[in-house]
Amino acid sequence: MIWNWLRRHPWLADSVFVLALGAGYVGNAAHAHHWMPGVPLAVAITLPLLWRRRQSLAVLLLVTTATVVNAFWYSELAPFAAGLAIYTVASHVPRRRSLMASVGAAAVLLAVGGSTVAAGQLIPEIILFASAWAIGDSLGARRAYTRELEEKAERLERERATEAARAVAEEQTRIGRELHDVIAHNLSVIVVQAAAANDVFDTRPDRAREALREIEATGRSALGELRRLLGAVSGDDTEFAPPPGLEQLDALVAQVRSAGLEVSVSVAGTPRTLPIAIDLSAYRIVQEALTNTLKHAHATRVGVGLHFTGDALDIEVRDDGRGNGSGGGGTGSGLIGMRERVVTYGGTLQAGPAAGGGFLVAARFPLEDVA
Repeated sequence: MIWNWLRRHPWLADSVFVLALGAGYVGNAAHAHHWMPGVPLAVAITLPLLWRRRQSLAVLLLVTTATVVNAFWYSELAPFAAGLAIYTVASHVPRRRSLMASVGAAAVLLAVGGSTVAAGQLIPEIILFASAWAIGDSLGARRAYTRELEEKAERLERERATEAARAVAEEQTRIGRELHDVIAHNLSVIVVQAAAANDVFDTRPDRAREALREIEATGRSALGELRRLLGAVSGDDTEFAPPPGLEQLDALVAQVRSAGLEVSVSVAGTPRTLPIAIDLSAYRIVQEALTNTLKHAHATRVGVGLHFTGDALDIEVRDDGRGNGSGGGGTGSGLIGMRERVVTYGGTLQAGPAAGGGFLVAARFPLEDVA
């Protein structure tokens, strides 16, 4: 806890350490009654350490120089300041440069110390300098590794967000094209029914009223789908044929079976006629889930279940594969597209590992407000 606090307040920690070290050096000079030049040199040795994190090489040079001057002019001090400077260089400077600078400073300090004491008495200083460099180099390497991991995580997060936004935009554009198809189909039906009503208006008014009722139902359906669908309407030329729906599910299943995957289909409840856009989205979800199973799940069997209730359509696609059917753990563009389709109609989508193994995609389309 204290270490974490010190890491969050480096300037305060350095100030406390420099004051403590400086007080020790000044106290040593005062105790020996060497006020001049002992006290100024003690300050010169310790004060540069306040900037050790920003100018580590310059601080090492200043501390080494002041320590050498102090040794020649006054007396040798315990080289704790030089050890801290070496540690800082090792933790902030690339290894080759830090090693050269640290070895040079240590050699100078040891040479000066060796001129006043026996060589055997320099062993503690050698251990101090070597340990300071080794610890600093280790912490510097770990800090660089952590920084690299953080940068990589940030980069991956940005890429993931960009990919998700791109997938959403593509799916919305695709939904827009499908909206164009649906509206164009409904309008063509309205035009045909209106022309038929006009032809028989005088001779067969009952047929004209029937055509008008069809026009009203088609118009209401188109308005409902227009309110629910999001995305820009594409200006591409498209045929006025209705898009695929659950009626084409048998052909889709046959195609998947031809690829070697065993597919079973079950229908519960009473099937009902769905709005074209919901029918299309339900078909696309089953198609995407089966495609993901083929590509990613390494499955042998997959079951497709449709459950019609009074107020909803539930779709389940469950495989027995080893993978996660989505190919992306729930973040792939396929699942993003399926979720966009379901959310557009106020529904829900769940996708993940199934109980007992395999992968499950479960979607619900509310139908209570469908005209």
